[in-house]
Amino acid sequence: MPAPERYAVIGHPVAHSLSPRIHALFARQTRQNLSYLALDVPPERLAVQVNDFFSGGGRGLNVTLPHKQAVMSLLDGLTQRAQRAAAVNTIARHDAAGLLGDNTDGVGLVRDLVDNLHLALRAQRILVLGAGGAARGVLGALLELLPAELIIANRGLERAAALAHEWTGGVPVRAVTLAALATMQFDLIINATAASLQGEVPALPPDVVRSARVCYDLAYGPHDTAFTRWARSLGAGEVHMGLGMLVEQAAESFQRWRGVRPDTAPVLRALRAEGTRP
Repeated sequence: MPAPERYAVIGHPVAHSLSPRIHALFARQTRQNLSYLALDVPPERLAVQVNDFFSGGGRGLNVTLPHKQAVMSLLDGLTQRAQRAAAVNTIARHDAAGLLGDNTDGVGLVRDLVDNLHLALRAQRILVLGAGGAARGVLGALLELLPAELIIANRGLERAAALAHEWTGGVPVRAVTLAALATMQFDLIINATAASLQGEVPALPPDVVRSARVCYDLAYGPHDTAFTRWARSLGAGEVHMGLGMLVEQAAESFQRWRGVRPDTAPVLRALRAEGTRP
């Protein structure tokens, strides 16, 4: 049997990543001969590590914090969705075209919302909390669902307004401050802030969460995040973490690399059985 083709996720820190386990399950399911490692790469080593990985025969990388923007300058090309997201979470090596950067976060989120959670979001009102890279990475895919309106809310208006201004088309996209949400109601609230990573919740009016049909945190863990715990305590309709998004965006990466799409349902079941909640 030939040596397995090499893939990895790079980040700093990265030891907590579930990506090696996810891709091992994908490879077993689809009978693909590959290896997948987690590589802890500090920012000052990023360029050297990416070059060494691919010059040594590596075929693909996933990219996580804090490298999603910095890695873009090291690539030969970007997909349209990576350009719109201004971030890369997947790199594929093409022998003729070099290194191509993609962003699978948005499609991963939408597949979790639509295929796994069975949410109908056409003509619904969506609130995205935060105006950083995580929000930018999912906006395009959310707008393709044709919601009635998408609101970007941030503590400071300037950054949210700049992000909203980038998106033009049939779906209205508006920016507001968190405080301005007090009288609004939403079908779906997506927490794209880093608050959960610090054990905190965004400073938005509780009634906005209480009245929401669905609350979704892009973060995930073995227990509720601060945001999902808060949303449950307020009585929000449905509350979910981002494990499904993680698996779905990984499946999109795997398909780009290997040309076959794994079935994500058994992988999600396995992760939940191992102690990682949805």
